[in-house]
Amino acid sequence: MKKLLVIVFMAMMVFNINAKDKKKTAEVIFKVEMDCQGCVKKINKNIPFEKGVKGLKVDLEGQKVTVNYREDKTNKEALKKAFEELGYKAVEIKEEDHKADSAGNDHHNHKH
Repeated sequence: MKKLLVIVFMAMMVFNINAKDKKKTAEVIFKVEMDCQGCVKKINKNIPFEKGVKGLKVDLEGQKVTVNYREDKTNKEALKKAFEELGYKAVEIKEEDHKADSAGNDHHNHKH
């Protein structure tokens, strides 16, 4: 009986390790043309409900949105499309672009 319990426990551990691998998360930063608190609210109200999104940080001043997501549920292109469906242009910020902060606070064409 003890051997059976040990085998079952070991099998559960292996399964749990494999399950964690499939739930790998990633982070992407988008430059999003937004200019007011209404934009922030709209993004905060919608993007977290996209499939696979685990976390979201909206930086109005920096015009950046950081999205943490599960790689097995979504990808960067699907997330970009979600922003576009809300009426915002979203461009991925690569690591080197993230350090060079560009500021442009003029009013952009999008739906409120």
